[in-house]
Amino acid sequence: MTVRPYYEKGNFKLYHGDCVDVMKSFPAESFDMIFADPPYHLSNGGFTCHGGKRVSVNKGEWDRSMGAADDFNFHLRWIKACRRVLKKNGTIWISGTYHSIYACGFALQLAGYRILNDITWYKPNASPNLGCRCFTASHESLIWASKDPDARHTFNYDAMKNGNWHERDMLKKQGKQMRSVWSIATPKQSEKKSGKHPAQKPEELLRRIILAATDEGDLILDPFTGSSTTGMVACMHCRGFVGVDTEKDYLDLSVRRFESVFCV
Repeated sequence: MTVRPYYEKGNFKLYHGDCVDVMKSFPAESFDMIFADPPYHLSNGGFTCHGGKRVSVNKGEWDRSMGAADDFNFHLRWIKACRRVLKKNGTIWISGTYHSIYACGFALQLAGYRILNDITWYKPNASPNLGCRCFTASHESLIWASKDPDARHTFNYDAMKNGNWHERDMLKKQGKQMRSVWSIATPKQSEKKSGKHPAQKPEELLRRIILAATDEGDLILDPFTGSSTTGMVACMHCRGFVGVDTEKDYLDLSVRRFESVFCV
């Protein structure tokens, strides 16, 4: 099956459709790394705080929960599909909150991956809790896993230990090993000038992930690309990128964002 790109420019490529269906058209062992920010299934009619205002958490039908069992099967399906297109020494990163990350972790283990780390992304500028009936959610979790337990995966240890991370992360100690708790603010307004995505990740988070787990010239896949922060950072650091999304509006946002930086 051949699937034509929705957009292609240089080493940046986007596809429209269900990521599992699109991945069937990719050759096996094509990608060095996958970053996935799947639906958290939070669109249940609730509310949160954004910019000091009470706003709905509903992001769209794509984020609506189908029930615990079906939500888990959704994650297991795409995680298995990712394993086929990941290189033997490749790794996958998955982001989530407690609503989704545990299901993803179990699915990874069932699919044969080896979990390397879980990362706590601490948000120093997190929004307050409106209900005042539980702790304020100020972090998300990321799981880093390798495809093959016996293969040697990429980890740029020196870059993580001795990079300038301490200048933007109050928890990082200069010249010390990178730990598994990262303090990174939510996306800057400048990262949203081409339009907003309701679950956009900050470029600084993806910069750390990409520089930790890939080398120049590597190819990265994001099966839930959204506004393509992964692709933006990949291209900034001389990596190739393929993104997939079911929503054309988000793909169009990705194109605007890419062209505003790389086609001027």
